[in-house]
Amino acid sequence: MTWQPERPIQIVAGTPPGGGLDRVARALEKAIAATRLCNVPIEIVNVPGGGARKAWTDYIDRYPADGHVVGISSPNLTTDYLVGAASFEHSKYVPIATLVTEYIAFGVRSDSSLETGADFLRRLGGDAASLTVALSTALGNPNHIALAKLTRQTGGDVNAPVVRVFDSALTAVADVIAGDADICAVTAASVLAELDADRLRVLGISAPARLSGAFVATPTWEEQGADCVIGAWRGVTGPAELAAEQVAYWQRLLHAATQQPVWRQELSRLSWWPMYRDGAGLRDYLDAERAEFVAVLGELGLLKQS
Repeated sequence: MTWQPERPIQIVAGTPPGGGLDRVARALEKAIAATRLCNVPIEIVNVPGGGARKAWTDYIDRYPADGHVVGISSPNLTTDYLVGAASFEHSKYVPIATLVTEYIAFGVRSDSSLETGADFLRRLGGDAASLTVALSTALGNPNHIALAKLTRQTGGDVNAPVVRVFDSALTAVADVIAGDADICAVTAASVLAELDADRLRVLGISAPARLSGAFVATPTWEEQGADCVIGAWRGVTGPAELAAEQVAYWQRLLHAATQQPVWRQELSRLSWWPMYRDGAGLRDYLDAERAEFVAVLGELGLLKQS
């Protein structure tokens, strides 16, 4: 049996318009439209709050077994549970596919006394408690892990920096621009507007190689002598109890969408790395990633649940 949607499909994003998960939803909306494989309207539903958890608990949970509703997912569904911020994790839902990886940019105001990545690393090692860091969505996520990895390598206390957590990366960036935080650790695309306006500088990127576009001159942390390669994938996950034919429909649609020129344009514009996975390969990846998070969060003293 082949399932097809009978009413508008909804892509739910747990951040406000312009936020990280919202950007993925809107890029995906354009790419799906370009496939001409979807014969119903596409709606973006923003349900911000709770570190993106409200999108699942307040909205997606209302649509079990309904293939018309999916959410933009991220590692937070796992890390929130492991650090004790949520009572549920990915296994509650039906992962359909991962789409892209976003790497973490550490940004400061243009007039910051932290002029280089080396300056930041020295502060982490010598006086981490004097630093206020703005993060997006939740403690224990890849942004926070990146900060903790850098702090630990400098010999600093991973719990010493003052951490301010915001529901959206854009709000975390604004916290730095306002002078309330010294530095933000957010997905790279989230700083593009402030970079373009010369209000912010990026000291380092948690990517395995330099990003293109606006970040071509920004060194990775590895280039600066720090072992910090970590990103946050973005994907599509359905509500509980989706039928196999509904999952198959979405996998066909998403695979086709990621082949569209408009999708490749968004990858380039937003410095996203392609990361399409579905089926058994996706399940294996999520299981392996969960085990890695248990290990690293435990090592960093952030693990609350096993």
